[in-house]
Amino acid sequence: MKTPPLPLAEAQARLLALAPALPVEHRAVGECLGHYLAEQLAARRTQPAAPLSAMDGYALRSSDLPGPWRVIGESAAGHPYEGTVGAGEAVRISTGAIVSGGADMVLIQEDTSREGEDLRFTGELPSPLERHIRPAGMDFTAAAELMPAGTRIGPAQIALAIAGGHSHLPVRRPLKLVVIDSGDELVLPGHPPGPHQLPASNGPMLCAMAASQPVQVRHLGPIADDLQALAAALESAADADVIVTTGGASVGDHDLVRPALEAVGATLDFWRVGIKPGKPLLVARRGGQVVLGLPGNPASAFVTAFLFLLPLLRASAGAAVPLPPTITARLARPISKGGSRMEFLRGVWDGVEVTLDPLQDSGALSPLARANALIVREAWAEAKAAGTDVPVYLLENGGIA
Repeated sequence: MKTPPLPLAEAQARLLALAPALPVEHRAVGECLGHYLAEQLAARRTQPAAPLSAMDGYALRSSDLPGPWRVIGESAAGHPYEGTVGAGEAVRISTGAIVSGGADMVLIQEDTSREGEDLRFTGELPSPLERHIRPAGMDFTAAAELMPAGTRIGPAQIALAIAGGHSHLPVRRPLKLVVIDSGDELVLPGHPPGPHQLPASNGPMLCAMAASQPVQVRHLGPIADDLQALAAALESAADADVIVTTGGASVGDHDLVRPALEAVGATLDFWRVGIKPGKPLLVARRGGQVVLGLPGNPASAFVTAFLFLLPLLRASAGAAVPLPPTITARLARPISKGGSRMEFLRGVWDGVEVTLDPLQDSGALSPLARANALIVREAWAEAKAAGTDVPVYLLENGGIA
């Protein structure tokens, strides 16, 4: 009896359980863009370390309101006033400068009038009076958590880590990924294909998707539909943490990924997932190496890479949440009822509504390039009218985020 395809959630869970455990290394913070924190990061200092002015104006004692005051000095960013502000005294202060001892408020310069060293209040009081002072520790304090483990490191996270006193961050070493595309019908990009051939676009597409993660990618192919050639390609990728193949994952006479994997000693973990496009997906293991076999049709390869390859790469890199989230969007037009498999329909989201592309063939690339969303249609779903809310995966930057 044929084993039924796995549900999506079960297949994803089984794959993520196989994610390679990559060693932790400490990288210079400027080299960590796109990585994930391997450990919780705590602050090594307090930010700000002392009260700072948020505006240009004058630091003084609120008990002296409504003035007048005598200006006794200046506090600039990087050059604090070393004295203490006493009764009837004020210090000229710049944005980002330390608020001198004794002062508990800042009057902005637009609310004052100054002649020589004499300062008078002429405007409106801030509410509360300390409004224009950033207190010590406003951002974070020493030993406080800056970011939890699994945080993806972007430009703001790099700035926060540096402000917190860190020059290096704990991250997983980059995963070694090999992408193999196969098929007698494929020719290299730039080579004119015959009527029986196609430009090999899946391999570069998958490499581009993987490049959004901290990986070292190597591309092999296109490989001919030949068992020995495919086995040789798999052997040449023996040092990879993950191999992803595209094409040849089904059971046709020329679908040779499974027998090639058997020839190199890999063990099949599961095959076939109840989704459309992308049913003939397989996962195998060879020692600590994971092999992910994707279908050959471009939309199928893209969708399965989005749902399986990218989550696997994120999990291996230490992401707290490796699976992509869905949002709820309103259908701009009706969609028909679903079939026996969960479907991922290419569409365009305008920020409020999502429109199904009229061309949904898994061999078509133009709707994939137009799409910025995948509409989820559950198995056996009823037809849905325009205005109905549906779950949607957003394809930021073409699905590489």
